[in-house]
Amino acid sequence: MKGYFRKRGCKCAGKRCTCDATWSFTIDIGFDPMKGKRIQRQVGGFKTKKEAQAACAAMQTELMEGTYTAEKEILFSTLVDEWLKLYETTVKISTVRVRKHEASRLLDYFKSHQVKAITRKAYQYALLDLYERGFALNTIAGVHSTGRMLFTKAIELEIIKNDPTQYAKLPRPRKTVEDIEAEEKEVKYLEKHELAKLLETAQEKGLTNDYIIFLTLAYSGLRVGELCALKWKDFDFKEHTLSVTKTYYNPTNRATEYHLLTPKTSSSKRTIELDPLVFKQLEKLKAHQDELKMLHRDVYYDQDFVFAKTEKDMGYPEFIKTIQNRMRRLLRLAGLNETLTPHSLRHTHTSLLAEAGVGIHEIMERLGHQDDEITKRVYLHITKSMKKEASQKFSDLMKGV
Repeated sequence: MKGYFRKRGCKCAGKRCTCDATWSFTIDIGFDPMKGKRIQRQVGGFKTKKEAQAACAAMQTELMEGTYTAEKEILFSTLVDEWLKLYETTVKISTVRVRKHEASRLLDYFKSHQVKAITRKAYQYALLDLYERGFALNTIAGVHSTGRMLFTKAIELEIIKNDPTQYAKLPRPRKTVEDIEAEEKEVKYLEKHELAKLLETAQEKGLTNDYIIFLTLAYSGLRVGELCALKWKDFDFKEHTLSVTKTYYNPTNRATEYHLLTPKTSSSKRTIELDPLVFKQLEKLKAHQDELKMLHRDVYYDQDFVFAKTEKDMGYPEFIKTIQNRMRRLLRLAGLNETLTPHSLRHTHTSLLAEAGVGIHEIMERLGHQDDEITKRVYLHITKSMKKEASQKFSDLMKGV
């Protein structure tokens, strides 16, 4: 296992070396009985002979202890392709789409690089550069998560020995008081009177099914994907409950190419009670839908969907995008904040439950959260106001003593 050292590319001819040539070493790492030849490994790129000798000694120790791994020649782009083929057999299609997108950000930096040539410094630079390019911190965190999975697989496949993501740090800009205050304002939801105005507008000026769609979202706190996936069997009209067991996914916005996926998290599977008012409107929707099925029985896609299309592609689940557009229209007609989205009704639901005195844990259970920062922020904002109001009422009471 003796190492042989040489200075590659040096043309100083025995004189004192002044060139940029680097040192390399060659070492036997095994024997191929089929060919009857030694298996040798050449490693180069060292600035000094001492560095090459130290690296050679480390490799000799690994060979003696049986811990040596011969890093393989494989491009990062090839690793990404092979990992995704395996990964997509274990997770939901929506998750694969996210990971592909995150991996593409790393391909911007390492597409044509050998995996073994990607250093900790280069990987750290990629994360910092993404931040400099204006990517959101959540996006960079997702990219890093995907990067860790990719390089963990590379180690598992003995492509590399060391993980370049191991000590990487995510950008963590220090928040100012202004940033924190801005975050509190970021969470947008409707006040009680504004929600009443939205629902009134939906009832009077809404398009087909607008009123029942936004009534259900407002009274349940459902994610819009969960709403689109609902089937009639999910409702218990006797007990006035709703079971949430799936979510709708359709990145192409082609009605016939939808997917029903498992909920976002394990806690997203839940059963919640709904106001009888919602069930009264659902009964009207069911009666109208049954008439539509009878009239168009030859073309109606009858898979039990509650919020189904009523014109083109009848019976297929309504697009999430359509519901977003419908809400923007209603907000405009009602003179309300047009930047709000169907997800804002989820925050509205949180704020009204908090105002009604429901605890944070009960709210999270109803929304299908294990832990959610925004829900907590809305809850604390509402309860803070309630505490101030209680304090003021006490002060007013004492003034009369």
